[in-house]
Amino acid sequence: MTQDRTFRTRALSPEECALTLGRLQLGRLAFTFRDRVDIRPLGYVYQDGWLFGRTALGEKTETLLHHRWVAFQVDEVADLWNWTSVVVHGAFHLLPLDGTGEEARLGARAVEALEARFPGIFSLDDPGRHRTLIFGISIQEMTGVQGVLEGASDPG
Repeated sequence: MTQDRTFRTRALSPEECALTLGRLQLGRLAFTFRDRVDIRPLGYVYQDGWLFGRTALGEKTETLLHHRWVAFQVDEVADLWNWTSVVVHGAFHLLPLDGTGEEARLGARAVEALEARFPGIFSLDDPGRHRTLIFGISIQEMTGVQGVLEGASDPG
């Protein structure tokens, strides 16, 4: 039995990147401070050029308040040879939940998107209720790649 299979990659269109971001809900946030690069898992919602989520005050948040440029990656993996990956570059913003300015309106939009995607997210039963800070990542650049194993087994 011989196999005529080839692994190929292709760039995703912006629309395919957006669809992938919209399907998934967990990615990895990469950020830097001085000579250290860190990466953390992060739940999110994608909506119209923004990633929204919530976090708690801590080392990551303190760093991001001073160095807001980040990369964010999601992967959808079927197996080693069939996968999709999207990388976003942008700026991290803590969003206020009160006030009348543009950031407050964006904060309200973020809460609405989070509640729609994760019902019960702000309830007493929410395991992450200590994450009270709402954030947005404004997407400056979005790229993606898909890996596919092409071909079929030849029974000959």
